[in-house]
Amino acid sequence: MAEVSLGKYLFERLYQLQVQTIFGVPGDFNLSLLDKVYEVEADHGEGSFRWAGNANELNASYAADGYSRVKRLGCLVTTFGVGELSALNGIAGSYAEHVGLLHVVGVPSISSQAKQLLLHHTLGNGDFTVFHRMSNNISQTTAFISDINSAPAEIDRCIREAYVKQRPVYVGLPANLVDLNVPASLLDKPIDLSLEKNDPEAQDEVIDSILELVRKAVNPVILVDACASRHDCKAEVTHLIEQTQFPVFVTPMGKGTVDEGGVDGELLADDPQLIAKVAARLSAGKNAASRFTGVYVGTLSKPEVKQVVESADLILSVGALLSDFNTGSFSYSYRTKNIVEFHSDYTKIRQATFPGVQMKEALQELNKRVSHAAANYEVRPVPKIKMANTPATRDVKLTQEWLWTRVSSWFREGDTIITETGTSSFGIVQSRFPNNTIGISQVLWGSIGYSVGATLGAAMANQEINPNRRTILFVGDGSLQLTVQEISTMIRWNTTPYLFVLNNDGYTIERLIHGVNATYNDIQPWQNLAILPTFSAKNYDAVRISTIGEAEDLLRDKNFGKNSKIRLIEVMLPRLDAPSNLAKQAAITAATNAQG
Repeated sequence: MAEVSLGKYLFERLYQLQVQTIFGVPGDFNLSLLDKVYEVEADHGEGSFRWAGNANELNASYAADGYSRVKRLGCLVTTFGVGELSALNGIAGSYAEHVGLLHVVGVPSISSQAKQLLLHHTLGNGDFTVFHRMSNNISQTTAFISDINSAPAEIDRCIREAYVKQRPVYVGLPANLVDLNVPASLLDKPIDLSLEKNDPEAQDEVIDSILELVRKAVNPVILVDACASRHDCKAEVTHLIEQTQFPVFVTPMGKGTVDEGGVDGELLADDPQLIAKVAARLSAGKNAASRFTGVYVGTLSKPEVKQVVESADLILSVGALLSDFNTGSFSYSYRTKNIVEFHSDYTKIRQATFPGVQMKEALQELNKRVSHAAANYEVRPVPKIKMANTPATRDVKLTQEWLWTRVSSWFREGDTIITETGTSSFGIVQSRFPNNTIGISQVLWGSIGYSVGATLGAAMANQEINPNRRTILFVGDGSLQLTVQEISTMIRWNTTPYLFVLNNDGYTIERLIHGVNATYNDIQPWQNLAILPTFSAKNYDAVRISTIGEAEDLLRDKNFGKNSKIRLIEVMLPRLDAPSNLAKQAAITAATNAQG
């Protein structure tokens, strides 16, 4: 009977799910496991499976998170104790934001554990499960492998949980088990990734109740949030919009989930009338983009957006993650109690909760019947987002407000757009994304520096899917300094992201919250244009822009629009310049922090 080592079994399972890059840092308890990465690559062809080799474990956890947001599953390998603990901040962010992640920890051999040896990387007390216990509360499930016979089933169970539930899982793998063999035939049966079926009676009650609300609604809206994307409901949401023609809004974390009707910058350069043509398309037809109305952030919303949402008599909320920065500090102000919440593991209608009625299947069933229920809905025009800036002279200094409107017409279909916690994640709200765009931000967990590691992961995922897909990062000069080493890994793997470094001389978001002139919000200025050559980049661009004319020249350059090399663009901005919604949010946050 053909056999395969347990370590290779693990990586073959990941390869079957199109996970082709493993992130992490080598350590003596995982080295034998890492050998198996190259065995899998040898079986499937050069470049088919790879070890990223990150600068540190925290960055690796961010990278695995970004990779998963593109491909639905990522893998991180660390070593016992010192390595795994360094990754926990990133793992916690993945847990908070519903990101599927397999965290594999190389642990000491079973005999070392049994003898309670005072090994390095331990606390010196013979307790080898303490770090596993630390991970319990930020993992969907865990497995501390101790039996080779049950190990394949445990690995399969953990991978399924990570993929289906879109949360991190923890697998502790003793060094002595990695090279033990298991039947290769186990790989012939794919892991079952299907969702459990909803209870038919409960789902029928849910659908009937929703249809009754739809029939009576005069001013209904659809509000789409992050978990619609995380739990693979984009197609169902699009179908719901097209079937009902209800106005659709996204939250900051939901950007990229629906077609916002953005334009392709390269086409705009060729056709000056493109914006007018797109505007005409968005005013007619039944495509989802024609019903996109904007980003709802409670009191921080644009007035026309706030008015439509808060005067609605029915709200269909899909995949909500109601965090402070995602809701304008919990300032949603619905006037109706007719709220339907679709979640990954339950549905709520008004005050009634239906556990286990998962949104994907529920939306599929609703879409089969909703068009008839919405037949009497009177379709009305929806407010539109500003798509072009007011003309200004070329020597005018760049501002946040100008930048975020302008990049809307540079984005193109298929882009992955990553924004850092701070001015970027607030500014991107006013940009309009084209169809099939992936938006990545960490609005809920908000770990500063996350976006740089996530950019590496997203760029490597896009390399595997389609090398022509662009990966675009917007990060502040302060946040960059926390995780800048991962740019070295980007260069190592010949990725070609766009790295927009917004230089506003320190932590602007923190200044706006507290300590506007405090030195703890200052940073040591860097020569940002020297970063790429410092990390030995060969084929790269590094430019600085500070005026509207310089920005226009760059964004209109067709060669710049092609992701043929890694590029760092330093964007010089005034120290306290910030998107208006961030300034308002900062004031609210400061007041909240001061409350007793």
